[in-house]
Amino acid sequence: MRRSLLGVAIGLAVATTGMKPALADEFTVADIEVEGLQRVSAGTVFSAFPVNIGEQVDPAELADAIKSLFGTGLFTDIEASRDAGVLILTVRERPSISAIEIEGNKNIETDMLMDALSGAGLQEGQVFRRATLERLELEILRSYIAQGRYNARVTATAEELPRNRVSISLDINEGTVAAIHHINIVGNQDFGDEQLLDLFELQTSSWWNSITNSDKYARERLSGDLESLRSFYLDRGYLDFNVESSQVSISPDKQQVFIAIALNEGPQYTISEINLRGDLIVGEEELRKLIPVEEGDVFSRARMTAISEALSFRLGREGYAFANVNAVPEPGENNTAAVTFFVEPGKRAYVRRVNFDGNVSTRDDVLRQEMTQMEGGIASSDRIEFSKTRLERLGFFKTVNVETVPVPGTDDLVDVNYSVEEQPTGSLSASVGFSQDSGVILGANVSENNFFGTGKRVSFGVNVSDSVKSANVSYLDPYYTVDGVSRGFSLFARETDYEEEDISSYLLDEYGGRVTFGYPTDNITRLNFGLGYTRSNIKEGAFTSQEVIDFIDEEGDSFDNYFLFGSWRRSTLNRGVLPTDGYSHSVSLDLAVPGSDLTFYKLSHKTDFYQPLTSSGRWIVRARTDIGYGDGYKDRTQMPFYEHFYAGGYGSVRGYEANSLGPRATNNPNDLSEPDPFGGNLLTEGSLELIFPTPFAGDSRSMRTAFFVDAGQVFDTDRGFDPALDEVRLSAGVGFQWITAVGPLAFSLAQPLNDKAGDDTQVFQFSLGQTF
Repeated sequence: MRRSLLGVAIGLAVATTGMKPALADEFTVADIEVEGLQRVSAGTVFSAFPVNIGEQVDPAELADAIKSLFGTGLFTDIEASRDAGVLILTVRERPSISAIEIEGNKNIETDMLMDALSGAGLQEGQVFRRATLERLELEILRSYIAQGRYNARVTATAEELPRNRVSISLDINEGTVAAIHHINIVGNQDFGDEQLLDLFELQTSSWWNSITNSDKYARERLSGDLESLRSFYLDRGYLDFNVESSQVSISPDKQQVFIAIALNEGPQYTISEINLRGDLIVGEEELRKLIPVEEGDVFSRARMTAISEALSFRLGREGYAFANVNAVPEPGENNTAAVTFFVEPGKRAYVRRVNFDGNVSTRDDVLRQEMTQMEGGIASSDRIEFSKTRLERLGFFKTVNVETVPVPGTDDLVDVNYSVEEQPTGSLSASVGFSQDSGVILGANVSENNFFGTGKRVSFGVNVSDSVKSANVSYLDPYYTVDGVSRGFSLFARETDYEEEDISSYLLDEYGGRVTFGYPTDNITRLNFGLGYTRSNIKEGAFTSQEVIDFIDEEGDSFDNYFLFGSWRRSTLNRGVLPTDGYSHSVSLDLAVPGSDLTFYKLSHKTDFYQPLTSSGRWIVRARTDIGYGDGYKDRTQMPFYEHFYAGGYGSVRGYEANSLGPRATNNPNDLSEPDPFGGNLLTEGSLELIFPTPFAGDSRSMRTAFFVDAGQVFDTDRGFDPALDEVRLSAGVGFQWITAVGPLAFSLAQPLNDKAGDDTQVFQFSLGQTF
């Protein structure tokens, strides 16, 4: 075949070569012909064959040219012959891969194996190389061995097909994971085997460890355990600690693994002195206040790392966003070490831009209102982090993350990027809901803390339940002024049938309104004050209690009351919904002023405290208290009965029916039923919770599970039911809260601990569409 008539084909190969004796003499190449091509194109051959027509070649040059052609990997055999001045190349192409089948794999996905084959050049349509297949077979086997599957088997076969093709099959027997039979630690003197083995993720075989797979050996897990061991010793002052060796052996049946670890503890070091070196932008005396260790303390790498981070953060407050502080121990005599903190502040950084990402519904200006770090200002780590905290306190976002990014081409400018993930706001009321104290709740209702992404709180609508029929409209602008002064108003009309709430039988119709203003005294404290008016009408029910009858006879059944109210609140809670850290402390007063038909006041004091128990923040202790007191003044000797406090139910003392605790009403002579709760003028409530990760749920920001103990009671000092410790009711149980798309869902299982005869208990309680 002459060069101009060469055909086109495609193929794959690796091979051997041969040359006929006819090429023993030097000659001039008049033409080149290629025979045997099926898939590989002639152009590919000529481009890889470094001999051209018209050139004079000898046998050595021709041999080198054929080696170059072999280097393409496309052929298994090449023969060269000569017909006068025509050079004839006879080639045998490598077969192509027509199909690849994998069977028997479960722990390594087929897609991952196919990607590995493709990366090695083994995929359908490509050239088949047996050596590559054998190497890949070995690598797959090593992957299974790394999982502890020492009896795994991988068999690769290639079946020849017509038209110079092959079909590849991988038959995998993954075997079983060998269980760890024994872990032996030698060289430890100061710490026992049991204490050190508790640090390990790998454990010896037992029924429980086989369920959790912690008895299954893996090389990566052993490396992690050795690092945990190293950190354990370094955090306790063993600076010379070293893992001398770690050996893994396997039983003959490849079912049991034995691990031996040899270590050298070395002596325990104490701190001889603490030094600060470098460019101390902040005074040394102030920096030393951030170093809570003294001479004679045992050295701890973890504490040194924490101190370095605290020093870096302190420099960040001054705008040195890229400050670097390293703690370097220098061992000395008598097992002591001098620790030197090397401070490298770098250049002071300024903020070019503050950017937001992820706020699909919430407008940028709502987020910017919460920023204490301004564009163009010094990049302060304090202000950047506090701005993040303020965003979390809004309650609009499930997560808030911040990243400080250097501006390319500069060494003193950064961009501060906040990324948020929005969530349904916690105070969203569903149009359909249910709670055990109010029954089915129906209505056309909008109650939103982030109305159309503006950050304003708007509520309007109509609600109807078994006990309450209401219409309301309210509005609050948290940033009525740029200084953070808030303004709001509300109008309401409400008809309440207290008999349906399992309270003394009477009907209360009210309507009125309020105007409120709020003023921030600092970043965590706020004062609120305002004016209000309420018109109240009381109607007797079917079996109205004697107290209600006497009140109506004495005071009448309609009242116009004018209110002054104020509150003080201080909060460091890290989130607006389901917080995990910080506290909230508030005091509020509602005062019906002189000129009102009834002059009285209600004073409330509430606390809410969260303390994380772990660094992950998923185990938390929560403590809550709620104390309220009310009374009349001027010519009034007591507060109106319809303003009483009540206790019991979800959000109060769980395990007791809603509003059921406290003194009971006095039945009128015609009512032979059990007396209903009547409330009181003194409320005492408290709760202690252990919040823990919700089982089988990875998202801890939108749901919460907790063990709790509740305590509380309502007293009435005007009727002789004075505070007494033995009257306080207790309950314990488990509760669950979840922020769903339609509103908050919550339920609890509680067991009363000291209920008495006449108490209304309720083990299971839940609520849907009501604010936590």
